[in-house]
Amino acid sequence: MIPFRNEAENLPGLLNSISELNYPTLKFEIFMVDDASEDASVQICSDFITSHPEIQINLLENRRFSISPKKDAISIAIKNAGFEYIITTDADCEIPKNWLQAYNQIILETEAKLVAGPVKIAESLSKSTKVVEPVSSQIKLSDTSPNLNTNQGKRWLKYFQTFQEMDFMSLQAAGAGGFGLGKAFMCNGANLCYEKAAFLKADGFSGNDDISSGDDVFLLQKFTEKKLPVYFLKCAEAIVITKPQQDLTTLISQRIRWAAKTPAYKSSFAKLVGLTVLFMNFSLVIGSFLTLFSIFPYEPLLFAFFFKFNLDFALLFHSAEFFDRKDVLRNYFWSSFIYPVFSSYVAILSLFSGYEWKGRKSRS
Repeated sequence: MIPFRNEAENLPGLLNSISELNYPTLKFEIFMVDDASEDASVQICSDFITSHPEIQINLLENRRFSISPKKDAISIAIKNAGFEYIITTDADCEIPKNWLQAYNQIILETEAKLVAGPVKIAESLSKSTKVVEPVSSQIKLSDTSPNLNTNQGKRWLKYFQTFQEMDFMSLQAAGAGGFGLGKAFMCNGANLCYEKAAFLKADGFSGNDDISSGDDVFLLQKFTEKKLPVYFLKCAEAIVITKPQQDLTTLISQRIRWAAKTPAYKSSFAKLVGLTVLFMNFSLVIGSFLTLFSIFPYEPLLFAFFFKFNLDFALLFHSAEFFDRKDVLRNYFWSSFIYPVFSSYVAILSLFSGYEWKGRKSRS
């Protein structure tokens, strides 16, 4: 299931990776669901379908019946799906050739009703696989960003992408850790598989269709509430690659979109984790200001910082090792100072501000 909206720049890479899947074409079908695209996305999909008649691809048009376009698109596709299991990804992703094999094997071994897979951000825009256009045509930084034609601009882009990658890896580690503890609370819809019958048994997205995002997390929490077996697929051959956000404004909007759904979580463990992370980061930010003006002693602040520094590093190290990206940890020191500010800023905005995503504004 692949919902898309205005993804003309990303669809060629995704479709090319689909064409290289190492799996019998008669044993899977693909649903591409267009959500009112205003660019050449539909034409790109149509051309691909014509040139690859051996792959079962269905191009559908989204029909809105909630405030969540993505949930609507997935629901429409599921109604038309003829196979037992559903796998979702995003239009700005690329999938590995043994993706379906990895899922098939783990489902046969565990009989899980929901399996979450790993996702990583491409190492850089220039190294993103299967780029079909010159890199320069795909980078669209905001006017306030440094000029990428200068060495300063290139360094800024490298650090910006590295920060995203480490942040994303930490989220992946936290999500996988929840599965390992038997307290699964977070997954990513860019790499998610679940049984169609179990989805219908859980009543799909009903109950949270008034929230624009969360097609992955809320579904996972529904499955755990109903005691349906869930599993995290820790397999290198199942890693889906997604692209980094191209500017700071878009990155903040993405993170606000993710954070905005946290108050609606039903999982007490998920809420506890979210509040703990927010409290720690916000305390470091406030403590820094109080220390700067000599209102608060610096010793407790240093203790808290180094405790968080080491704890986060241990979590991130295991994630970087799995994704074969330990080299990004060279940037961990400076990012550990930026992250509390970034995280606190996003959390506060998610409580009091809406966001814009794919050309649409939302407040939830």
